Amino acid sequence: MSDFPSASPGTDETLARRLQRLEDKESLRALMIHGWRALDRKDWRAWIECWAEDAVLEFGPWEWIHGREAILAKVVEAEAAYAGMQHHILNMDFEVRGDRATGVGYMWFVAVADPGRTDSPYAMGGPYDWDFARDGGGWRLTRQRLGVWWTTGEDTLRSFTTAD
Repeated sequence: MSDFPSASPGTDETLARRLQRLEDKESLRALMIHGWRALDRKDWRAWIECWAEDAVLEFGPWEWIHGREAILAKVVEAEAAYAGMQHHILNMDFEVRGDRATGVGYMWFVAVADPGRTDSPYAMGGPYDWDFARDGGGWRLTRQRLGVWWTTGEDTLRSFTTAD
């Protein structure tokens, strides 16, 4: 995805264009870090501001969720009861084309339902696949696809399992 290493001095790409692409990639990285740290603090409004109004969330155990407010409602329902959470986003890579961008990364999510329990917390991991659009307020997520490749521990709140 990435165009690393950077363009060599002999190309026709201007320095301004290369700098803009780097700034856009950093803005996308910052958007994801800011949003998912807000999610860990249960600052739901700060997190959902990272999403476009007509965004789509695709997550393995759930149906596709359309629209920012529907995404917010589902995530609050699933995560509010956890005493503590950590959403790690690893190996992020972005490709920018004007006011559109795509990205990939890996999720490592850890949730604790009861901090007093001695058993291990619930954790899961898998690939992220994102689409973004730039609007007057900056970059926003337009689609997030999240796959679950592994889990460990017990999802005691059954927040991330399919209904039987």
